[in-house]
Amino acid sequence: MDAKEILQVSRQIAEETDFLIMDEAGLGLSEELLSLQLADLYESENNLLLVALADEKIVGMASVKAAPEFTVSHIGELGISVLKEFWGIGLGSALLDEVIYWCETVSPLARLELTVQKRNERAIHLYQKFGFEMEAIMQRGARDAQGAFLDVLLMSKLIN
Repeated sequence: MDAKEILQVSRQIAEETDFLIMDEAGLGLSEELLSLQLADLYESENNLLLVALADEKIVGMASVKAAPEFTVSHIGELGISVLKEFWGIGLGSALLDEVIYWCETVSPLARLELTVQKRNERAIHLYQKFGFEMEAIMQRGARDAQGAFLDVLLMSKLIN
C-alpha cells in the first residue's frame, strides 16, 4: 500500500459521493506530502490508518487523526470512506469496529469525534450503532456542489 494508491482511492470516493465534508484522506495533498504523513503516522501512538482490501486493492479506509499537543492529544478525529461498489455489505461497520478496538486497547485516546452531514442518514445510523452521540448541529457546516448550505452534525464517543 502506498500514497499513490491511497490518493487514487480517495479521489474515486470523492467522485462517487457528495457526503464528504473535507478532504477525508488528503485529497489536496501531493503524493510526496502524503508519503511523509504516512511515515509520521506509523511513528504515532494516537493516529491510525486502516485500509480494507479486496483482491489486494484498497476499497475502504478508516483514519483517526489526533494532534501531538498534550491538551488535545487524547482526541481522535474519525474519518471513514468506502468505495460505492462496496457500500451496504458491512465494511463501514467492520472498519469502525477495528478503530474502536484499537482505541480501547492500544491508543491513549479518550475521545473519538467526527463530523457528518445531517442528510447522511446511513452514516449517522452506523455511528449511533457504535455508541456515538450527537453533540451539536453546525448550521451551514458545509456546502454542496451547487453552493447550498448543509447542516453538519458533530458526534462523539468517549473511550473508557
